[in-house]
Amino acid sequence: MKSFVLPYLIFQFLLVTISGNAQKLKPGFDKREYIELLKIMQKQHLDLDKWEADTSIPYPGFSRFVYRSPIIGMENVWDLWITKDTIAILSVRGTIAAAKSWVPNLYAAMVPAKGTLKLEKDFVFDYNLADDPKATVHVGWLVSTAYLSRDMVPRIDSCYKAGIKEFIIMGHSQGGGICFLLTSHLENLKSTGKLPADIRFKTYCSAGPKPGNLYYAYAFENLTRNGWGFNVINTADWVPEVPFSIQTKNDFNTTNFFVIADPMIKKQKFPNRIIAKHVYRKLTKPGLKAQRKYEFYLGKMYSKAVKKILPEFEEPKYAPCNNFVRTGNTVLLFAKEDYYKVFPNSTTNIWTHHLTAPYLYLAKQLPDK
Repeated sequence: MKSFVLPYLIFQFLLVTISGNAQKLKPGFDKREYIELLKIMQKQHLDLDKWEADTSIPYPGFSRFVYRSPIIGMENVWDLWITKDTIAILSVRGTIAAAKSWVPNLYAAMVPAKGTLKLEKDFVFDYNLADDPKATVHVGWLVSTAYLSRDMVPRIDSCYKAGIKEFIIMGHSQGGGICFLLTSHLENLKSTGKLPADIRFKTYCSAGPKPGNLYYAYAFENLTRNGWGFNVINTADWVPEVPFSIQTKNDFNTTNFFVIADPMIKKQKFPNRIIAKHVYRKLTKPGLKAQRKYEFYLGKMYSKAVKKILPEFEEPKYAPCNNFVRTGNTVLLFAKEDYYKVFPNSTTNIWTHHLTAPYLYLAKQLPDK
């Protein structure tokens, strides 16, 4: 696969940094910006030599392609584009038809949002996506984040040395799920001095599935507050509704009713105590049992599929949590009657509402600034 020489093209786009150091990347959802990213995402799913032949979606209007990564991790790929305003776009590819590409989606147990993954003998990934010890994230997309960031960080460094300090992080579908975690990781590298502190990241997770639990969502939303991170969702699309979510009594803040429920029940007089205890167990046990099953099948069992792709991967210890929640500042692409006339529901094509065309159709209907 052909790719371009990074330093040369950056030099071209920078025009010897005539544009200076003025900030061009602005906070807040930008319709024009998002539509450009959708066009980039469409090209990302094609080999470079097929771009010109694809006329289904218009070519990006104000950005130029610079670099495509090799296939890394579990069939992961990212592209680098640079806008006319010298903003770098880090675009993460979503799921493709290859079986390996589905593995990170289905490896859907949770791990703590701070820890270490041992991926290869010479590749140990230390990460801190949230300081809250209650925060947990999707392990499959975390593995993908590790491989993508290993290839991406040196390119970010090259861009910075060429004068580019502003970056848009973009991903659609699986790419959107990964971009939540990738944003958290890159921001942590900034805070620890492993990336320059004056880099600015802005994130668009498009059709993003649920990347972690409520406490990770809190951390991400605080990190990107004031207009620096979005999840754009077509309300007809099923992908933002996954993974399955199970909330148990263990998923609440430390101070909660369930801490005192048992002592309160024990204080009740007989037979009310027996009745209350029976009801309480009936309400709480099914959720706890379901969580353990999901952890076993989508964690312990499915890790075997991961090891077939990454033979040196060491299975981590999973968090006892499957409380996946919608994350980020949500921008709704609201599907109404006119939309369903163009993109009707289908019982045979599950991707009807998920691909670029329906998202582009609805995005164009958003009001301009």
